[in-house]
Amino acid sequence: MTGYPPPVDGGAPALGNARCSDHPPFTGGWIGWVGYEAGAIIEPCASHRQSARRRDWPDACFLRCRGAYVHDAVRNQWWTVGDPAALPALDAAPTPDRHGAYEVGDFTSRTGRSRYHRDAARVIELIHAGDAFQVNLAHHLTASFRGDARALFLDLISAAEPWYGAYLERPDGLGAVCSCSPELFLDVDFHDRRVVTRPIKGTRPAGCAEADLSASAKDAAELAMIVDLMRNDLGRVCEFGSVRVADPRSIERHAGDAGVIHGVATVEGRLRPGVGLGELLDATFPPGSVTGAPKIRAMQIIDELEPLPRGPYCGAIGYRSDSGHAAMNVAIRTASILGRRPDPALPGLFEGELSFPVGAGLVADSDPDTEWRETLDKASAFLATLRRSGV
Repeated sequence: MTGYPPPVDGGAPALGNARCSDHPPFTGGWIGWVGYEAGAIIEPCASHRQSARRRDWPDACFLRCRGAYVHDAVRNQWWTVGDPAALPALDAAPTPDRHGAYEVGDFTSRTGRSRYHRDAARVIELIHAGDAFQVNLAHHLTASFRGDARALFLDLISAAEPWYGAYLERPDGLGAVCSCSPELFLDVDFHDRRVVTRPIKGTRPAGCAEADLSASAKDAAELAMIVDLMRNDLGRVCEFGSVRVADPRSIERHAGDAGVIHGVATVEGRLRPGVGLGELLDATFPPGSVTGAPKIRAMQIIDELEPLPRGPYCGAIGYRSDSGHAAMNVAIRTASILGRRPDPALPGLFEGELSFPVGAGLVADSDPDTEWRETLDKASAFLATLRRSGV
């Protein structure tokens, strides 16, 4: 999982040892994902039919990482962490050019515009009826995929510069996850028990003025609802009175001048003694920004209307470090590749289907066509990257 501060220009990367006091946040530990459908395990009443659906992705997958190479992009410094015996030897040759190492077919929405309009109108009806205040409704853009998933991820992160990006391959060899998420779900220091979440609500495409999003009362109200939900979730496992809104709303541009604009809030708290990552996830998962409010009813509506399970999308990807630090993103802007490996001896190569789901938060005054266009705005950077890559 990568944060993406700008790299330092010039000079060869330094190599440090992470056992000193100035160590990186990951020093060996567990790396993996929790899929969106795991929320129905935590809250069984939130789902009515998931058991009847085809489940192509496990609900969760975490792998033990005994050692790793960690890069600090701010100082352009490399670290070796964990057990040195677990580290693979680094090839001294230059990194090969992976450009053009994959092929992607034409994308189509598995839901389609007309059904998304119909389902969005149904959500708005339920909101007016008092069932919910906000519901995040998604659809899947899918295409055929053949080639190097690692090359795809390299192209995506080079273009999107995600703050919380991640790439993982399934241990069974049946797929990979490429996440270019701009959103932090949880950042935890278990030594001082501080936990931070930064929900996103409100999106504008590249080229829009930040003032347009800043002045939007609708987007501000959406974010305020999710902030209240996250405060409540954290309050279930944090010390009384410690949960606070450190920043109710900031307007951020991700991926530089060419990126989308988001409204982002920061909520933090202090965990009660003895609360671990499992208890924290039980209290907060799935992230409120990708469900809606109230969370359980919003999840029921999503389960009723969305024709496909979300899988890793709208779940969380991250790590639990042996150093006492944990971080997980909200798995939006996340592509998953499901398929076979044509040559088991060549990791990262897959042949199958690429899925890139996108969603929008619906409220009482939402317009279905506007929300549909917002989902395509969120997909625009991903699709543009593929076009620039010549696929």
